[in-house]
Amino acid sequence: MPASYLPDPVQDREDQFYPDILEICLNLPKSKGFIMNTFECLESTLIKTITDGLCLPDAPTPPVYCIGPLIASPKNRGGEGDEAVDPCLSWLDAQPSESVVFLCFGSGGVFSTKQVREIAIGLEKSGQKFLWVVRQLVSEDINKHLCMEYKDPYLEALLPQGFLDQNKERALVVKSWAPQVDVLNHESIGGFVTHCGWNSVLESICAGVPMVAWPLYAEQRMNKVFLVEEMKLAMPKEELKDGLVSAAEVEKRVKALMALKEGRVLRERSRKMKEEAMTVWSECGSSMNAFTNLAESWVIQ
Repeated sequence: MPASYLPDPVQDREDQFYPDILEICLNLPKSKGFIMNTFECLESTLIKTITDGLCLPDAPTPPVYCIGPLIASPKNRGGEGDEAVDPCLSWLDAQPSESVVFLCFGSGGVFSTKQVREIAIGLEKSGQKFLWVVRQLVSEDINKHLCMEYKDPYLEALLPQGFLDQNKERALVVKSWAPQVDVLNHESIGGFVTHCGWNSVLESICAGVPMVAWPLYAEQRMNKVFLVEEMKLAMPKEELKDGLVSAAEVEKRVKALMALKEGRVLRERSRKMKEEAMTVWSECGSSMNAFTNLAESWVIQ
């Protein structure tokens, strides 16, 4: 794990958040336990390393309670009186099974215009169906990836000229937001290009959808290493020296995920992990047992 993959505030002692993170980490061993939104078979090596005391060789390790996956449930789309179906779900209804790659980079992820256009060109050249959530950019800095401002983008200015019309038969580009859990659980989705935020990772795993890992900020570079090297549920993307991901790389990864053997292997592993995730909250499942132990620890003797 390269040190550069750690969150930015951890690497810069002048960062305003550095003292807070340091204090939190120093006090972690004093806690009564750790409640983790994960499950044992997903991160077995990491969990065993902690519980065996290897992270705190000179002090007792607090108990670890892995009670995940805790994610939003897909909405029930049937029955009278339900809210109107989101347009992107209606569009997915008309697509073949596992034929669409979904691209979404979280509530804070942003790109420069240059990067957006590289993504667009790569998607077009891949020949694959895609559903792409595009946020309003706030900077032309290729390496600026986080912004919590919410503005609908002007797609015609961001995307290459004619892109929307040329790809309207096999693609849907939506502004700012899509119902991600519902999208990932739709039978038409065959792959997910994600920023590797932990909620998105768990949502994809529980839907059995393989991923292309495209980390942007915070702990996402670390999550990418676990996803690719340890869990083997995602493939990485490569970037140029200036941080730009080329159209050729986007095309290559989308094709591999959706149409080549590499993607089929990841898809099969993802399906198996989905099955594992469905059992952990069953009676005597690992997360149910962990939650029971956690609740018992709260009982006043």
